[in-house]
Amino acid sequence: MVGFRAAGVIGWPVVHSRSPRLHRYWLERYGIAGAYLPMPVRPGEEAAALRGLAALGFAGCNVTVPHKRAALALVDAPDDLARRIGAVNLVVVRPDHSLAGSNTDAAGFLDNLREQAPGWQADGAAVVLGAGGAARAVVAALADAGVPEIRLLNRTRGHAEALAAALGGPVAVRDWERRAAALEGAALVVNTTLLGMHGQAPLDLDLAALPLDAVVCDLVYVPLETPLLAQARERGNPAVDGLGMLLHQAVPSFEAWFGVRPVVTPELRALIAATL
Repeated sequence: MVGFRAAGVIGWPVVHSRSPRLHRYWLERYGIAGAYLPMPVRPGEEAAALRGLAALGFAGCNVTVPHKRAALALVDAPDDLARRIGAVNLVVVRPDHSLAGSNTDAAGFLDNLREQAPGWQADGAAVVLGAGGAARAVVAALADAGVPEIRLLNRTRGHAEALAAALGGPVAVRDWERRAAALEGAALVVNTTLLGMHGQAPLDLDLAALPLDAVVCDLVYVPLETPLLAQARERGNPAVDGLGMLLHQAVPSFEAWFGVRPVVTPELRALIAATL
């Protein structure tokens, strides 16, 4: 029988994180003696925080902004996907106190997409808006799933070109100013930018050229129903919100630390949605 185990999330700030409520739900649901704590860590103090996990008896931690890229360089054994994406969001303390690093965002994105849009197939073109860390995970996930064409657009084209060069695969950079035209014939659209989030500028995107059976996904989940998703639903496109990605990316972390693979349930979704 495994004794009490602890994990948590490091970030700055971290008070807004829904991860503690999420993991505590699973700890209670599966009757596991453990804890999951929010741990505010200032930029520049990531190394001390990660190296302190073993001394404190932690099984590991999640890593959120702004520390994901720094964590890649600090763990002893990042996996291949984390290296490709350029970020670590899951750290596991191994028996010898070394640190293994993974990235669960790509799997979380695909699991959410397949759950909320079960008819989606990876045989059509995808349009990805944005070129930040979330976009890197999404592009890697889509390429690995077999999507034949990924049209990547970002307000600063150079950032999109750098992402395409780093990840390779079927990625073609398009001009942000022609984003509406890039939707023609696409089977999937993913917004990975902050546009449309509470307190941010809206995402100006005309969906007229998008086929009506194409899936529209927005990684923003505050608000849960973004203007982009509302526009998609109004015209009949399947719409996928970003909350499910948050829930599904947490599954492999919980399993790695606590030895049980948890299930994302409607009850859990409602619990976290109530905090948004």
